Amino acid sequence: MPVVDVVNLDGKKVGQVELADAVFSAEINTNLLHEASRWYLAGLRRGTAKTKEKSEVSGAGRKLWRQKGTGRARVGSIRSPLWRHGGTVHGPKPRTYDYALPKKMLLGALRCALSAKLAEQKLTVVDAWSLDTHKTKTLRTALDKLNADKTALLVANGENRNLELASRNLDGVKLSASNALQAYDVLRHDRLVVSKDAAARLVRALDPNHDLSAAPQVESIAPAAAPKKEAAPKAAEKPAKKTAAAKKPAAKKGKE
Repeated sequence: MPVVDVVNLDGKKVGQVELADAVFSAEINTNLLHEASRWYLAGLRRGTAKTKEKSEVSGAGRKLWRQKGTGRARVGSIRSPLWRHGGTVHGPKPRTYDYALPKKMLLGALRCALSAKLAEQKLTVVDAWSLDTHKTKTLRTALDKLNADKTALLVANGENRNLELASRNLDGVKLSASNALQAYDVLRHDRLVVSKDAAARLVRALDPNHDLSAAPQVESIAPAAAPKKEAAPKAAEKPAKKTAAAKKPAAKKGKE
């Protein structure tokens, strides 16, 4: 397995990491890289080019002169493609240029691209993208210490708001997530800077021989018991109902 030094953002060595041979030491297939690049660029095309046909250009539909007897060529409309300002024949129409490519080819092309960067010694593994601020100057200073003075592709794992804000205004610097990495982007940039967590995720995703059972298992936490409901207070005893005799008013005394 190739062993690569792990550095911090100051360019100082803080450790080493072993990379899988199947991902970072694969055989480089130039034809596969070409096909993956064509597929990626085709998907980026907007496909909005449009020309007007004969029925869409401006102009009257009347016949300009009679069919015979003038000595001129016959003509039916001023909107003919043979005329200036006429319609366009077989011009482009809005369409999509993307097409399907087998997933195995895309993953194989990504392995070839990563292996090519490691073979050219243009792969840098950083400990973490721990930026204290979102200022572009801070990231530019860190990239200079990492020998990424030309174009650079930054690969991170998870959301990093400071890195996203600091990198989007740098010319020639692109930020990509580890699960959205493309072979074209790896080849297009001069330096590939990957975080240690992103490199581990790439190995898990691209290594066909990776043992998934070796991954640490997260212990399940039992849900907390629901709180017991307090017993409702007993209702106050209602006063005893008056008897029928008590309800009747006392009899009035007669006149003496």
